[in-house]
Formats: sequence, structure tokens, C-alpha cells
Amino acid sequence: MLDQPLATTKMIAEKDGPIGRLMFNNPARHNAVSLEMWEAVTQIMDDFEQDDAVRVIVVSGAGGRAFVSGAYGEISEGARRRIQDTPKPTIAMIAGYCIGGGVGTALACDLRIAAEGSRFGIPAAKLGLGYAYDGIKKLIDLVGPACAREIFYTARQFSAEEALRMGLINQVVPADQLEGYVKDYCQMIAANAPLTVRSVKVIVREAMKDASERDLALCKRLVDDCFASEDYTEGRTAFMEKRKPVFKGR
Repeated sequence: MLDQPLATTKMIAEKDGPIGRLMFNNPARHNAVSLEMWEAVTQIMDDFEQDDAVRVIVVSGAGGRAFVSGAYGEISEGARRRIQDTPKPTIAMIAGYCIGGGVGTALACDLRIAAEGSRFGIPAAKLGLGYAYDGIKKLIDLVGPACAREIFYTARQFSAEEALRMGLINQVVPADQLEGYVKDYCQMIAANAPLTVRSVKVIVREAMKDASERDLALCKRLVDDCFASEDYTEGRTAFMEKRKPVFKGR
């Protein structure tokens, strides 16, 4: 539970050991997101970030029929950036439709794991909508320009298998195994050294920027911090002793 209650019941925040779960809870409307829900995202992310016990964050939609839908301009983009910019690894757990704004929210996460039968698409061209540079750039960075064009030009829905082939998602699993698979995946990540995971997240982001904008000093500092950490000592000791390391994030 969070330290402070949320202002809306249409967002759920839970902690399961090292896993923080952020769930959009509006299944009757395919998890369409209201302003209050977007605002609650920031509160949830703040709490998860401040809790050292939370090492990985799962973003999902309730009900199994849809991931997330809807957008509210700057407010929704701000909430997505909050998910994107957290130093902790994030996973979008997708079941059902992931359309339009849902794709944008999924792209804000580091990894995307989907159930078989999930559907993906950006129908902007069917609605006459303009799509901002940042959103298109994120998609290009993930799937490349050719697939990004196909997604936008056709405005059609893609199967989970098609999304996997183009790199839009990382894994496809049977629907009845999705939650268990994601939990095991989170446990695997959570068992690794948090400082290493964090450094990789930041360095990957810097590598995707234009060369003139990359903060290479930050990248070096994060790597140095790993080598100077207690966790590095623990990792080497555990290897020599042939046991699993117990990392503390410091």
C-alpha cells in the first residue's frame, strides 16, 4: 500500500516484495484514462521510487480486455514521461487491446510482455489526427522507420505475433500464463544488482540521443559507482563462493 491514499479508485497501486504494480482500473471503458488517473500515476511513481524495496515496476490494465486507452495532451504525456524517466526498470504487461494512447503508454516502459491474442495499433490516420514528433520518434527508435510507417500509414491492428516480429514487444506468452510469467521475469530482474540495472537504463537512453546531447560524464560516473559499490564486492564474493549474490543497491 502507498503511504497516502489515491484520489481515485480507478488506479491501483500494490507492492509485492520487490515488485511495484501500477494498474489502470477502468475496465468497463477499456481502461480509458481520466485526468485524475493520469495525476495519480505521478503519485504512484513517486512512492515506488522512494521505496528501496521496490526494484521493478509493472504497468498493466485491469480486466484483461485492454491495456490502456485515451490521452489528454500535456497531462498524459507528463505522466508517461514519469514512467519513462524512473530510474527503476519498468515492464508493460499487456492483455487485450493496446491501441493509440495505449501504445504510447507501453512505449514509456522499458520492456513489453503481451498475452497471445493482444492487438496493437495507432489509428491516427483513421481519425485525421496529427501525431507529435516525440511519439513518432519513440516508435522509430523501437521498431525502425519502415515498421513505424506501416503502423501509421495503414492504421490497422496488428497481432501480438506481428508486434513481436517488428520489435514492438519483447515477449508473447499464453494469456493464462501472463501474470505468472511477468512475476517470474520481475523476480529475475530484482535479483540482479540495482546499480548495474539503473546504469544500463540511463546509458541506453543517452546512447539513443544525438551525439551532441549525450552526457558521457554521467555514463562514466554511473559505471564507476558500480565498481565502487558494496554490491560489486558481494557479486565477486558470491561468484567465488558459488552462491547467489544478495544485492542491496549500494
